[in-house]
Amino acid sequence: MTRTSRRITVRYDGASSGTGPLTLGQDNMLRCIRNDAPAAINRESVWPVPDGVTVSQALRALRELVERHESLRTSFPRGLAEDGFPDRQVVHAEGEFDVTVVDADDVPAAGLDPLAEALGRADVALPFDVAAAPRLRFILLADGDRVLRLIAVVCHAGADGAATAVLIEDWLDLAAGKELPPVTAPTPLRVAAVERSPRGLRRTDAALRHWARLLATGPLTPFADARIAGPPDRVGAVLVRSAAGARDLAAVCRRTGAGPSVVVLAAFAALAAQRAGSHELMISALSSNRQRAAMADHVGTLAQDALLLLDTGVADFDRLVGRAKSAALRAYWHSTLDAEQVWRLVEDTAHLRGARYPRRLVVNDVSQAVPDAVLDTRPAPAADPELIRLPDQPIGVRLMFTVLRHGGVLEFVLSACPQVLDAAETEDFARGLLALLAAAAHGPVPLAARPATLRAGEWRQVDGSWIDLAALRTVLAEVLGAAAVVECVDGRLVARLTTGDPALTPAVAHRAVVAVLPGRDTVMAPHHYVVQGPGGTTEGDGRDPAITARLVGLA
Repeated sequence: MTRTSRRITVRYDGASSGTGPLTLGQDNMLRCIRNDAPAAINRESVWPVPDGVTVSQALRALRELVERHESLRTSFPRGLAEDGFPDRQVVHAEGEFDVTVVDADDVPAAGLDPLAEALGRADVALPFDVAAAPRLRFILLADGDRVLRLIAVVCHAGADGAATAVLIEDWLDLAAGKELPPVTAPTPLRVAAVERSPRGLRRTDAALRHWARLLATGPLTPFADARIAGPPDRVGAVLVRSAAGARDLAAVCRRTGAGPSVVVLAAFAALAAQRAGSHELMISALSSNRQRAAMADHVGTLAQDALLLLDTGVADFDRLVGRAKSAALRAYWHSTLDAEQVWRLVEDTAHLRGARYPRRLVVNDVSQAVPDAVLDTRPAPAADPELIRLPDQPIGVRLMFTVLRHGGVLEFVLSACPQVLDAAETEDFARGLLALLAAAAHGPVPLAARPATLRAGEWRQVDGSWIDLAALRTVLAEVLGAAAVVECVDGRLVARLTTGDPALTPAVAHRAVVAVLPGRDTVMAPHHYVVQGPGGTTEGDGRDPAITARLVGLA
């Protein structure tokens, strides 16, 4: 059904303005916006509405919200580089934005949330113009002059999840007519200045070296499964809610002295390691910079990964909790990053090690980013645990653990690529995590390793990653057009190639194989090539000495 709607233009005057370099978080998200679909970058949510709020009151509150936070009034004009990538942020004192008001007077109460969610899903797929402010869009569902729901779509270059939580709290106060104190959190312009100070540059350099060490030693691809036939595209997801799980989590925290974020990280890692058949895991943790108290209320984007290398090879779960705490602290401290430098590091490491870090194992604890006002509107779980299948999501991961809530009810979303976990296996994983917390509530739980589920193929664990030799032979033949024999000798992959192409050398072969690594998680470029061609036999590792030297310089 097509609903009657109208657009209302709202003028704002935030008084403050300015221009300056990008923050590291803005730079990172602008690169993501350039490369990814809008639905994978933008974030939509339904914000609570105080009782009795009229359309005019809502418009006033939204105007004051945009005026209050400089990040929402920021644009990123085309830069001077050939590709036009933005090189600065511009805060606009004045401007305007449109609010769409949708007539919902005939919608029953039970249909308001589904309608709001549907409108949000449609709007989140529309791109933002990064060269124009503001950094969010609004839709109001209204019955006459009474606002029933507020749908907000936020551009990730303007606000991340934690910042959105701050915006929701401010909106509720402003819509209720309250006067807010001045903003004390650092603005993006201030953050950019600090990041470019001598201290900030030292921190960024230390973070790059941390990533270099982990990428040089950690397992780059965790899962071995013949079902992995290409890059992850859409992942299945299940929402899990459990009051018993929250009680068990609290009990584990009391016993171990660890916080809930660390405990659920350890539980997820324990099960993921069992599924991977490897005790070492490389995990990307999102929302990491929000661990710093000074940035807790910052409205902007701090969207940068923390990289954890976690060894789960311990006797019991209590010890794993301790290791997870240490690994998380190190990773969070080293998560202020120059995105361009990190991506070059990822590519250089792929060239050197023959495997490309794909960010396939991800945790994202956003429990501090969901306001109580939102949680309080949710009904109690219909069962314990309550498992709800969610629509497939366009996320390029193999396994992602998103924690929504710790207290009262433990809520998390487990998202899994069907090439690694199908729907039933995903639910089993989720139930297993709850079972581990339940057992750990009463004392240390022994951790017994079990092998990965290896279906078909010739699997070897090489340099920390599971590799299918049969798949590698196929890639070598397809990419190089050569007959290939692959052996694993003393933990190193040796490829013997027979070709009629006189231009095929170890260096040419290596660059060609590395170029097709994205999405091929079960394949690794050989460590040594022996090429039998028309001019005789040549051999070598194929690595570029300049790239090797660049990585050695970061060690």
